[in-house]
Amino acid sequence: MKCHIIAEDSKVLAKENKILLMGTPNVGKSVFFSALTNVHVISSNYTGTTVSYMEGTYQVGETQYTLIDVPGTYSLAATSVAEEVAIRFMCSNPVAVLFVLNAADLEGSIKLALEVMEYNIPIVFALNLMDVSERKGFAINVKLLEQELGAPVIPTIAVKGKGLDEITKTFAQLLGGERPALSERSCSSCSGCAGCGVTAGNDGLEYWERARQIVRKVVSRTDAQPNFLDRLGDALLRPWPGLPLALLILLVSLGIVVGGGKALRAVLLLPLVNQGIVPFFERVITPLNLPPVLHNILIGNYGVLRISFEWILALVMPYVLLFQVQFALLEDSGVLPRIAVMFDSLMRKLGVQGGSLIHIFLGFGCAVPAIIGTRTATTHKERLMVTAMVCFAIPCISQTGALISLLSAYSVWLLLATALTGAVIFVTVALVLGKFLKGNVDPLILEVPNLLVPEPRAYFKKLWVRIKQFLVEAEGPMLIAVFIAAIIAETGILAGLAELLKPVVSGWLGLPEGAVMSLILGIIRREMSVAPLLSLNLNPLQMYVGAVVSLLYLPCLSVFGIIAKEFNARTAVVITVCTTFTALLVGGLMNHLVLFVQSIF
Repeated sequence: MKCHIIAEDSKVLAKENKILLMGTPNVGKSVFFSALTNVHVISSNYTGTTVSYMEGTYQVGETQYTLIDVPGTYSLAATSVAEEVAIRFMCSNPVAVLFVLNAADLEGSIKLALEVMEYNIPIVFALNLMDVSERKGFAINVKLLEQELGAPVIPTIAVKGKGLDEITKTFAQLLGGERPALSERSCSSCSGCAGCGVTAGNDGLEYWERARQIVRKVVSRTDAQPNFLDRLGDALLRPWPGLPLALLILLVSLGIVVGGGKALRAVLLLPLVNQGIVPFFERVITPLNLPPVLHNILIGNYGVLRISFEWILALVMPYVLLFQVQFALLEDSGVLPRIAVMFDSLMRKLGVQGGSLIHIFLGFGCAVPAIIGTRTATTHKERLMVTAMVCFAIPCISQTGALISLLSAYSVWLLLATALTGAVIFVTVALVLGKFLKGNVDPLILEVPNLLVPEPRAYFKKLWVRIKQFLVEAEGPMLIAVFIAAIIAETGILAGLAELLKPVVSGWLGLPEGAVMSLILGIIRREMSVAPLLSLNLNPLQMYVGAVVSLLYLPCLSVFGIIAKEFNARTAVVITVCTTFTALLVGGLMNHLVLFVQSIF
C-alpha cells in the first residue's frame, strides 16, 4: 500500500470509487487519512500544510476505495488554488465524502459543509476534536446535529483513534445500497472547470446564517472553566505577556538543541566513533595491504570509513535529531502559529507576513520543504522573498549543528558574531527584495489552532517519518561528498585546486589553502562546507570567516533543483550566483576589516 503526493492529475479525477476526505484546515484530516489508509503521513498543526492532495486505499467491507485527502479550505468559492482543486474533485463524480467537522469551532465547519452538501453526494460527518470542545465548555447534541445536517455524525478524537471504526461501519452501510441520483445543481455535467457554479450568485451569507442557526440549536455551554492550556494559548496571542513568552520558548528550544546536541556528541557519539567504529575499520583494512591511495581513500585522514562517521554521525546527527524533536513539538502543540502572530508586525517591516516565519523555521530543518511550503503564500512576491531569505541566511539544521560544533570549541562569541552576521544579511536581503521586486504582500490571515499537548503516538509517528526522511534524502548526498573529499585529497586534485583558487581562498578570505575543500563540498551539501574546517587548525579570525562563508554559501544541489522546479532555472541560477558572491564578499570584507582594526590597536 503506497501513498504519494502528486500534482493535480486527470487520471486521479477519472478514478472510480473515490471517497473525498474534506474539511477546514487544522481539523485533523491528515490524521484520519493516515489511520484509515494505514499510511504514515505528516500532519501539521498550522494552515497551509497541504496544497496538493494525497491518495491511499481505504478498505470498506469487501470493497476497496480510493481515499483522497483534499486540501483544507474555508469555502468552495474558487478564490484560491486549494479551493479550485477541491471543487474539481467534487466535480469528479466521487461516491461519497467524509467531512471532518471541528467540534471546537463548529460554525465555520458547518458553513463549509453546507456548501459541500449542495453537490448531493453521500456524506458522513466526523465530529472531531471532541476532547478540545469539552475542555472549552461546549456540549454538542450529536443526534440533533444529525437531524439538522441530514447525514450520519460520528463523534471522534482522531489522534487517539476514537470513532474511526464507527466511520468505516457507517460507510459500509451507506455505500451498501444504491447511490442517490445527482440533482441538477451538482456536477453531473461538469467538464472539469475551475468552478461549477454551484454557489454562483451566493456570497456565502446564507451559508453563514444557516450555520449559526444550527450551532445555536445543537451547542450549549457547560460550567467547565478554561484550563491552563487555554489560558496559555490566549496569552500567547497578546503582546503582553505573549511576546516575552514566545521569546522564552524560542530560547529554551534553541538551548535544548544546542546544549543537548553538544552533550550527545561529546558523551556518546564522539567516543563511539573515535574509540569504537574507526578503530574497528582500521583493524579490518590495515592487514589487507591495499595500495596506498586506496588505503587512504578508505581509512586515511579524509577516508570514507573515517570521515563519514566523524562528520555525519558525530557532527550532524545529534543536532538534526533534537531539532526535529523540538520542531514537531512546536507544530503539534499549536505554539508555532502563535509565534507567527506575535512577530507579524516585525516581519511586516521586512516586507513579508508573520506567517512566513513558519516557512523560515522550517528552513532551519531543511530549505527544500521550506521552499515547497511557500506555495501557500498569497502573492508571488512574498513567495520569492521568503525563498531568497531562506537561501541566503537560514542554515539547515545539519549546517547549524556543524557550525555550533566548529565555533563553540573556540568561543561562544564567535558563534554569536556569526549568528549576528547572518541576521544582518537576512534583514538586508528582505529589505532589498521588498523594495525592488514588483507586487504586493497581503495581510496575515492565519487560523490559530487550539493549544494542546501532542498525542504521543501521533507525535512520535511524525518524528520518525521526518528522521527517516532525513536519512533517506540527506545521508546519500553527504556520503557522496565524503567520497569526493577522499578522492580529491588523496589523488592530488586538492593541491591543484588550492593553487588555482589561492587568490580567493588565501588572499581575499585569509584562509589556508586546504579550505578550498569547503567550497567544493558545499556545492553538494551545505553542511559539508563546514566539516573540512575542523581539521585545518584555524585561528579565531579564520574560523569566523570560514563560518560566515559557509553560512552564506550557495544552496546545495537539492535546493537548486527545487528552486528551478518551483520557479524556473533562471531564478535558481540568479539565487546561486548571488549567494555565492555574497558569501565571498562578506567573508573577505570581515577578514580585512578585522585585520585593519587589529593593525590600529
